[in-house]
Amino acid sequence: MTLPLPLLTFLAALGATGFVARLDLGVALSRAFFVAFFVLVSCGTFLVALRFGYGIDSFVPLQRVLPLFAGPLLYLGFWALCVPKAPLMRAALLHMGVPFALAVAMPLVPGGANAADGLILLSYLTYTLLLVLLWRKGEAAFVRVRLEAVQSVRAWALWAALFLAVFLVIDGAIAVSFAFGRAENAFALISLGSVGLAVTMIAIAFTAASRGLVGRSPSIKAQPSQRAEGKSSAAEIEGRARSLLESEKLYLETDLTVERLAKRLHLPTRSLSAAINQQEGINVSQYVNAFRLRHAAQLLAETSLSVTKLVEQSGFLTRSNFYREFQRAYGCSPAAYRAAQAPQSLVQNP
Repeated sequence: MTLPLPLLTFLAALGATGFVARLDLGVALSRAFFVAFFVLVSCGTFLVALRFGYGIDSFVPLQRVLPLFAGPLLYLGFWALCVPKAPLMRAALLHMGVPFALAVAMPLVPGGANAADGLILLSYLTYTLLLVLLWRKGEAAFVRVRLEAVQSVRAWALWAALFLAVFLVIDGAIAVSFAFGRAENAFALISLGSVGLAVTMIAIAFTAASRGLVGRSPSIKAQPSQRAEGKSSAAEIEGRARSLLESEKLYLETDLTVERLAKRLHLPTRSLSAAINQQEGINVSQYVNAFRLRHAAQLLAETSLSVTKLVEQSGFLTRSNFYREFQRAYGCSPAAYRAAQAPQSLVQNP
């Protein structure tokens, strides 16, 4: 007896869920949303296997509404890495409340079940666009991610958008095939989607492991040495980091990393990241950039350096990154800031 492809996909998704449950990106709620997404995928593929592999149709109503929650869970997993807990919970109520209301209403409204495919496709399209917009904001948007994971997480946001876009096309094609009575085409597409999903699940597991983002199980208690490290308060660690950055102007080094900064402070990388996040609500990258921006603002106000020279002397790698960060922090362009500060400089230095 052979196993249907959706059942093999279910097993792959279940394995990937185990890896995702141990992801250490810096925000527990983000991991919770990602785990919920992979559990949803596991359940969905299992129900598809029961329906098309073994002819069990009892769970079709549930199978048809589960995809409504895929996009919201995936998006919230990334959004949790961008905003504090309070606005995140408000966003979660909105993004999860809408599909829940639709799932409840569809069986009660005449013809509601027939609208399921259209609503799922609309959901996929909406959250594909939201993830692309989040990706376009750049690494600066992911302020709550561990510094060493920011690039990976931003890339994953784009891959997540592509994932939803692919299933938007596949599910749309399946719906059209069934609508025109071409069941054989629909079954072929289901098999294709299952293979693609299985490969994706395996790739996720290997990628997370290879990037060193799979941490210890949350259920494992900290060892005594780890508990001792926690005795240093977040405020104390942040104060030490601030003092070191200001005294040695380390923020002017373009190749400064969280590992190097933590090593100078004689702290584990995770302790430094957690302390900055807890104390300032941002990641170490954003924290260091704040020093660079203050330095750049001072140069704008007190010198006539060109922006190119100023970028080089402020620790930023590229002009585009500097412009984006400066606009976000000061609400205006560097040129506008310099123009606004010029009269004050003349008054102070006649």
